Amino acid sequence: MEVSVVIPVYNKVEYVERCLRSVLAQEMEGFEVIAVDDGSTDGSGAVCDRLAAEDARLRVIHTPNGGVTAARRRGVEAARGRYITFADADDAMLPGGLRSLCEAMEREQADEVVATYRNQHGQHVDSGLRGVVSTRFMINQLLGSKARFCVLWGVIFRRGLLDGCLTAPRQIRAGEDILMQVMCLVKRPKVVFIPDCVYLYTEGLPNNRRLELGEQVVYDSVLRRVLAPCWAEHSDDFTLRQLKMYENFIDQKMFYVRKEYYHQMRPRLNARLPLADRIAFLLPPRLAYMLVSLRKGQPGLVRVLSRLQGSAGTAR
Repeated sequence: MEVSVVIPVYNKVEYVERCLRSVLAQEMEGFEVIAVDDGSTDGSGAVCDRLAAEDARLRVIHTPNGGVTAARRRGVEAARGRYITFADADDAMLPGGLRSLCEAMEREQADEVVATYRNQHGQHVDSGLRGVVSTRFMINQLLGSKARFCVLWGVIFRRGLLDGCLTAPRQIRAGEDILMQVMCLVKRPKVVFIPDCVYLYTEGLPNNRRLELGEQVVYDSVLRRVLAPCWAEHSDDFTLRQLKMYENFIDQKMFYVRKEYYHQMRPRLNARLPLADRIAFLLPPRLAYMLVSLRKGQPGLVRVLSRLQGSAGTAR
């Protein structure tokens, strides 16, 4: 078996048939599709079973609800392919996408290949990165909320690279894809970026997630352990991610998080971190809220602060 496509499914009855059919329609030999029904209650599992009865390449695994990481892990454990790629049940794979990913893996002898994608509005999202890309750069972009490349879907992995990388605790519901990718990248694999547009991402779907401080504390603890082997390179990246998450809490007017948790970041602030993020942290939370709101609504302010940061760097 050449490649396994793993699709976690949880209450996506409106979308899952489109997703599965888009993968099964790929024009290549030697692939399988594994749909992991993660305790769906809306009939998604029945849709998967119906399609599996029509096409032997599709296998369906039904599990009690354990979260998306556990579902992906179960799918990978059952997979028979040399390569693994993921899709989300509310998205779709574009025609020729699977072949493009597999051919790039063989051609480049890569451990991971990252392609490009478009959304349902027809916008093509392309980071512009090509060829072998530094894993250090990728981690920096991911943790600094600057990545414009596919993180998990639109990506194909050599199977062995995923060993030990699907272990995020169930409490982590947001950013689990970034955490998994970072777990892969700290192994220093050969990652190749290609221009091929292989994936259709459905933007703007509602979810019931809300920011929870306890979840972020767990996330930080896991991420800190993951980065331990390369902490000297990525300690600032870790701090920047914490700054970004702090700003998200402040934007939701959850001002108490400063005293309860984020106060401990202060000794790690330094001039290598973006000026706008440092200012937002150093201000009292209610004033920081005004700045964060302005930054979200007025990109021009971000450009001004970036220029100030550049001037400060020149002065040094």
